[in-house]
Amino acid sequence: MAARKLLGALGGPVPRRGLRDLGARLARCAGHRRGGPRHPESIADHGIDDVVAHYAKIIEGLDSKPILVGHSFGGMIAQKLLGQDLAAAAVAIDAAQIKGVLPLPLSSLRVTFPVFKNPANQHRAVSLTAEQFRYAFGNAITEEESDRLYEQWAIPAPGKPLFEAAAANFNPHSPAKVDTANELRGPLLLMMGGRDHTVPEAITRSTLKQYRHSDAVTDILEFADRAHSLTIDHGWREVADAALAWLKAHSL
Repeated sequence: MAARKLLGALGGPVPRRGLRDLGARLARCAGHRRGGPRHPESIADHGIDDVVAHYAKIIEGLDSKPILVGHSFGGMIAQKLLGQDLAAAAVAIDAAQIKGVLPLPLSSLRVTFPVFKNPANQHRAVSLTAEQFRYAFGNAITEEESDRLYEQWAIPAPGKPLFEAAAANFNPHSPAKVDTANELRGPLLLMMGGRDHTVPEAITRSTLKQYRHSDAVTDILEFADRAHSLTIDHGWREVADAALAWLKAHSL
């Protein structure tokens, strides 16, 4: 266990200390600071394939397959890399919808409207307001904690992946496509927050169904009272401990 690396889709390789480390690693690696990256335009127009290629290159430099942990679009990226046999296992937390997932809850439409309202955002880095963050991430915590997390973590992000995911079921070569039929891949754990507005339960359960043709381990775990902020809010340790316990159960 000591030799295995956790590779977060939120950051680089980190020691096995829990999910909290991943966000800090992201901030250091990407040059982010409170208020956002120094040059938001530098991350604009990057899509799903760009991120997958970036992490595949990191994995190539490791001495063994890592365990991937990703949240939201990071969860999708983790699934793609696992499907490509580049990981020993993956934990996808409130993962963005992959190709084949059909449910589109109203809350998800409301969350993504600030991006989709302007087609030009496909080529821009887009920010949420504190109020939008509260609905998308912080609806299961106090307004005070949501505002604090917004100040600490919210940065502009590329709009392109959202547009790619939205068009996934109409594009046979969508970058949101995952090899869900791979029977030789490592174990996958799908985690979901029962109160998540951004990736509601219906999306995660539909994601699970996409793996029905594979005999590889695919498990699901729900945190009924948690929302999209579950990896960064006051209850993050419960999520980290559950992920580590699952990995231990699979001798990873």
